[in-house]
Amino acid sequence: MFIEYNPNPMKRRVGDCAVRAVAKALDVDWEAAYAMLAAAGYAMGDMPSSDSVWGAVLRQNGFYREAIPNTCPDCYTAGNFCEDHPDGIFVLAFGGHVATVDYGRLYDTWDSSGEIPVYYWYRKDDENASVS
Repeated sequence: MFIEYNPNPMKRRVGDCAVRAVAKALDVDWEAAYAMLAAAGYAMGDMPSSDSVWGAVLRQNGFYREAIPNTCPDCYTAGNFCEDHPDGIFVLAFGGHVATVDYGRLYDTWDSSGEIPVYYWYRKDDENASVS
């Protein structure tokens, strides 16, 4: 379920998780994702890695935010999310970290499948997206 993913051209692994997640979710390279986030951050007066900035970029690209169901807020992991969402592209927010789930596979620079997501983004126009 975990696939190591690092499109950073310098192979850096810290501080750019929002760029990596947006790049994977929007199917663009790291540089394009960085430019989108930087422009949005500038317009919003906030940092490109801010939840509100990368969320705005996803929203502008057809994504919608949903909360993780409250059935087990302290035990529902990214791995569980992958199992429950085998279809579609999702961006998981972990509170300080973000990663992309692409058709049940978690893309990140490290195995974050044990982390507890707080909310997620999905694209409604993805006819295969399975949303809880």
